[in-house]
Amino acid sequence: MTSKEEWPLLEVKNLHASISTTKGNIIPVNSISYSIKPGEIVALVGESGSGKSVSALSIMRLNAPEIKYKSGSVINYKGKNLLELKEKEMRRLRGNEISMIFQDPMFSLNPVHRIGKQIAETVKLHRKVTPKEAKDIVLDLLKKVGIPDPERRMSNYPHQLSGGMRQRVMIAMALACQPTLLIADEPTTALDVTIQAQILTLIRNLQEETGISVLLITHDLGVVAEIADRVLVMYCGKIVEEGTVDELFENPLHPYTKGLMASVPELSEHSKRRLETIPGSVPNPLELPKGCNFCDRCPYASEECGEKEPVLTKASAESDRQVACWYPLGKKGEINHYAKTSNFS
Repeated sequence: MTSKEEWPLLEVKNLHASISTTKGNIIPVNSISYSIKPGEIVALVGESGSGKSVSALSIMRLNAPEIKYKSGSVINYKGKNLLELKEKEMRRLRGNEISMIFQDPMFSLNPVHRIGKQIAETVKLHRKVTPKEAKDIVLDLLKKVGIPDPERRMSNYPHQLSGGMRQRVMIAMALACQPTLLIADEPTTALDVTIQAQILTLIRNLQEETGISVLLITHDLGVVAEIADRVLVMYCGKIVEEGTVDELFENPLHPYTKGLMASVPELSEHSKRRLETIPGSVPNPLELPKGCNFCDRCPYASEECGEKEPVLTKASAESDRQVACWYPLGKKGEINHYAKTSNFS
């Protein structure tokens, strides 16, 4: 894999997004901070409604105009705050240096244009090439993403391709201008398991070949284990745990992270572990708990958890791992300073 520099390619600081409604303010992203280094694949994980997609679309400046950013929100890309750029400057970056793969390619591709034309338009928009050069680039991209008989497929319309093929086309389009940052928002959600594995392998191989950085948005921890270097766990608009893939899978510190891990089925034929669920449901965004947002679902919660909100802090002096919990779990998955029967056995 491409060696990772120490300086961040992308640095998000205190990103705070809100939506004003007649019933009050909804905060889908609540003062989150993280960074991505060159050549790194970072996964942003959480249940639906945790704020993952809003935070990703904030980088692209593609959120609905109803979403407002609090003063002090920063998204630095190569030292420039994207939230302060004029739309003309942002258009130069969007699709050129920063590209995005969306969940459902059927809604992202134009149904009345052939796929070759759609990719070629992206190439010609950002690169000074002739129509012949654009066609050659499109053919090379379709080969690179594993589409068979690319010359014939260039003439196909999106509805003539399978879901996996359409997702490959979207990846080809995202890579058309050789971006340095690729945002993949649930890129395998609508695909069957076999095609999912192929798409993940493709993204990983392309990352290793080109050295691009990847922000992967997903709720699927199996996907995270397969592809990511580092993981950010989101809940109710906040990052509650951050660490390397190995750290999180070997020893989750936040009870929510452990709950997510326990809810993933094991495929081993010898496994007899019962599939667990996280009790309760995500709280109403208009009626969040006073303290920790997870306290009503947490088997370890104390009175303190319902009164004071924990902040994301380093778990130890030896690593950059962080957790937002008053009672983080120990190495055996058990809480150290507060004992209570766990639902995440």
